[in-house]
Amino acid sequence: MNLPIAFEEKMKALLGEEYEDYLRCYEEPRHYGLRVNTKKISVEEFLKIAPWPLEPVPWIPNGFYYDGSVYQPAKHPYYFAGLYYLQEPSAMTPASRLPVEPGDKVLDVCAAPGGKATELGAKLGGKGVLIANDISNSRARGLLKNLELFGIGNMMVVSEEPGKLIEFFPEYFDKILIDAPCSGEGMFRKEKKMVKAWEEHGPEFFSKLQRSIITQAAAMLKPGGMLLYSTCTFDSLENEQTVEYLLEQFPEFEICEMEGYEGFSKGRPKETKTGMQEMDKTVRIFPHRMRGEGHYLALLKKEDAEHSTETVIDVKASKPIKRAPEELEEFFHDLTWKIDLCRLDIRDERVYYMPEGLPELKGVRFLRSGLLLGELKKKRFEPSQALAMCLGKETYKKILSLSVEDDRVIKYLKGETLDVDDLTGRKDKGWYLVCVDGYPLGFGKLANQTLKNKYLPGWRWQS
Repeated sequence: MNLPIAFEEKMKALLGEEYEDYLRCYEEPRHYGLRVNTKKISVEEFLKIAPWPLEPVPWIPNGFYYDGSVYQPAKHPYYFAGLYYLQEPSAMTPASRLPVEPGDKVLDVCAAPGGKATELGAKLGGKGVLIANDISNSRARGLLKNLELFGIGNMMVVSEEPGKLIEFFPEYFDKILIDAPCSGEGMFRKEKKMVKAWEEHGPEFFSKLQRSIITQAAAMLKPGGMLLYSTCTFDSLENEQTVEYLLEQFPEFEICEMEGYEGFSKGRPKETKTGMQEMDKTVRIFPHRMRGEGHYLALLKKEDAEHSTETVIDVKASKPIKRAPEELEEFFHDLTWKIDLCRLDIRDERVYYMPEGLPELKGVRFLRSGLLLGELKKKRFEPSQALAMCLGKETYKKILSLSVEDDRVIKYLKGETLDVDDLTGRKDKGWYLVCVDGYPLGFGKLANQTLKNKYLPGWRWQS
């Protein structure tokens, strides 16, 4: 592979005697990984049903390698059930090292396409809220699909400049993840086109953007909160020196130790302007030392304010709904969820279930706020694909569960009407949750022993 001379010289200086080992890694094949969605299935249960050989990623509890030259996990019904996310192994690291707890308020600043956001949402376990932001509206649409596929309902997908979010979320978040736009040097082996992009926009260009994003995020973090900054590049200007810049601007931040792994390399104090020794608590991932691509990570904590009190934010005022519309109430009879009417938001016949404790967000450009439950249409309610993915066989009463070997699974995913002799004699017409081996795929509507397919057209199986 032809690498830019300037890049080669920089890596020689950075790696010293390890440089030749680093060059040899370009002769090795890339590594393919998948990450189990622990919101829907435990790692142990997934390994019992996994259709292909898997090898653990040793530093990611729910991460696995698979042979991408032989297997296609994106063409399997379990993928459509949201049981896993396909992700390069090193890229799994940032979300795994941010200690998110159920109930946290979490921000993913540059979230598309959703590799980190889906893991953060799974770690929340349906409690708290995830704000997933990406400045690109088109990329944010892909982000929304991945979050819905994963069954993350307590979220908002936003498409804004991070700086604009400060006025809505001052010192609001418990945890923030910044997987920053970068020069992509760590991805040269995986994506050769990144080399040309690097020659057009190198570290100098991206470091200015990163410094803006990290300081804006710092203003949205609560005292006592934690921020994880990461890139997929090797340049110290984008890595150690960006973290150094944050600490200069916000001295109330400190670098934290993070869970280690034998293949991790320490951050380089000598790469900073001030020789900041604490920088060795940050982590560099090199592809010649681990089975993954290049990454950099820094975990930081904002000190608790003296006499700290919870930041008071005006929670969005909504008109209390004393009773849901009759057609919605009828659908709720088949849910085992306890619906809090105060969290229902009906807009233009669309029904949303909002996360708790959101501030007033008028003026924010968002693609989705909360969980879209469905639509009210001419005295009937049509549940959404997003709701189907949030449910489980234990949370909805009318279930059609098909074995993964049943050819009706693929027919359903292609949008075809199903014959359902399995439901012969059922008097309960209406909406059924179609599952593969007990894991939801979407809804269908039973009438005359056939199931009308309601799988979302934009998600359908492409032959």
